[in-house]
Amino acid sequence: MAAIIPTAQAGNASALYSKINARLLPLLLICYLFAYLDRVNVGFAKLQMQTDLGFSDAAYGVGAGIFFIGYVLFELPSNLMLPRVGARRTFSRILVLWGITSACMLFVKSVPAFYAMRFLLGVFEAGFAPGMIFYLSRWYGPTRMARAIAIVFLAGPIGGIVGGPLCAGIMTALAGAMGLAGWQWMFLVEGLPCIVLGIAVFFYLPDRPADAGWLSHTERRRLEAEVGSEQAHPAQFRDVLKDRKVYGLAFAYFCIIASIYAISFWLPAILQAQGVSSLVTLGWYASIPYVAAAFGMIYMGRRSDRVGERRLHCAVPAAAAAVLLVACAFAGMHLWVSLTLLTCVTAALWMAYTVFWAIPPAYIKGPAAAGGIALINTIGLSGGFWGPAAIGWIKTATGSLQPALYALAGVCLLAALLIARISLPAAQR
Repeated sequence: MAAIIPTAQAGNASALYSKINARLLPLLLICYLFAYLDRVNVGFAKLQMQTDLGFSDAAYGVGAGIFFIGYVLFELPSNLMLPRVGARRTFSRILVLWGITSACMLFVKSVPAFYAMRFLLGVFEAGFAPGMIFYLSRWYGPTRMARAIAIVFLAGPIGGIVGGPLCAGIMTALAGAMGLAGWQWMFLVEGLPCIVLGIAVFFYLPDRPADAGWLSHTERRRLEAEVGSEQAHPAQFRDVLKDRKVYGLAFAYFCIIASIYAISFWLPAILQAQGVSSLVTLGWYASIPYVAAAFGMIYMGRRSDRVGERRLHCAVPAAAAAVLLVACAFAGMHLWVSLTLLTCVTAALWMAYTVFWAIPPAYIKGPAAAGGIALINTIGLSGGFWGPAAIGWIKTATGSLQPALYALAGVCLLAALLIARISLPAAQR
């Protein structure tokens, strides 16, 4: 009989989380997919937009990355308000405003306008990713968090898989239609669905388990027992501001994000420089690294939850990415060697990214969690500006991408060292 009771409890928990997964994760994944597309489609727009508007590599790199300046400035306010306003209203507001702004990118005609629209896109999307992590921490306990994050953040690799062919297809098929260039159509077609998603989130997403009418009273009690209540963790945001480990995590995340977005923004240009001239072919080639990343994220998230270890599951893939980037720099202009190495780099970085975000929600508890996660993301996500911009500056100064790849390898290695050196409680190691 003693053996039957734990088995029954495990079965009940499995049924409960199957219900939660089906209700929450697909919608959050779709929302984050469009967030990712609207961040990185500027990398494909570069192939037409830069020539049409006469932007330099340096100017384009800054414009691509300035999104993160607006994001960083408004992220903390957005997430500090989230527990009071609620996830439903916060996510709905973000989706509608960034959808409108992304669609309006078609009106860009000059460098200042490009900078302004990218900045506003960051302002309106501010708080979305850390808000989702805080939201997931209300539904998933520490033994399930990495898997939930891996599923939602599959949006990044999926965006990379479908984004290349989708962007290239729109830019090729609709070029010249109604007097608009292909890149203008791309921004319009990929921006408008976010408005519809914002409306859907408002009516569909519950703010917290207590608001989920599709959970029974027993299921809510079981969920609270596994996740824990906020009242059990009285830490406040001012306590987070004094914690040096939080800043260590933030700077490690800065390095991971700088590397991920540098690769995302410049991958089409790297492949084009190696002789891939067709936009459609380029789109398919650019999707290959993200197939590997999707499998890597699921594998590493599940393994980290099963083993109960976070730090090395994040640091080792980051170190591997550093070694692979050095190898890529040596590969020179050999297309398939470079593509294979960049595929492995992309997979390694996304694995590190997935496991990283299982650490802060377990380390920072209670009312401080939303602000603490936002603080880490605010500092770290500024790497999304510096990564692509630094690649542009180095390429403009040297005329080659090889020195930029060496610099990027150093950034990945620094991320690995920072994560490996951070001392965490046993449950988060």
